[in-house]
Parts: sequence; structure tokens; C-alpha cells
Amino acid sequence: MFIQTTYLSELDISPTKLARHLKVSPRTVSRLLIGHTNVSAEMALKLSVVLGGSLESWLQIQRNYDLWQARQTFDTEGYQQLCT
Repeated sequence: MFIQTTYLSELDISPTKLARHLKVSPRTVSRLLIGHTNVSAEMALKLSVVLGGSLESWLQIQRNYDLWQARQTFDTEGYQQLCT
């Protein structure tokens, strides 16, 4: 969703055009846009070259998304802290 709203919509770029520039299939881009594929280190490199931003920023965006997803489903009840 982030790539769609921040880059594709703003720059008027189609997912198909992005796929061509990333040298991946349109299906890969589609899965990336809807959050069914994670941004790997290789994809982060490609995104940083094609869309801009640093490799680290793309990986951090993925990490933040992963943590957000985990917090949505993780129930802390029943866990106890070992060290205080």
C-alpha cells in the first residue's frame, strides 16, 4: 500500500511499468503492493535504484510493517518477563 500511494499514484506509474523497471513479473509487483510479498534485501536494492530512497529505508519500512502485523495478532497474556 505504501508503494502504491507514495510512488505509483503520486508519479502516475502503473504497476506494470514498475515491474518492467524492477525486472520482475507483474504478479510479483502485485503481491508486493498488497502486502503478500515481503521486501527482501534484493528487492530493497531494486526499489532504491528505481524509486529512490536508501536500501536501509526500504528494509526498515518492511521491518516496521512486520512488527505492526505481529502486534495486531500477538496476545501477551500468559507471558511473564524473566528479567526486570
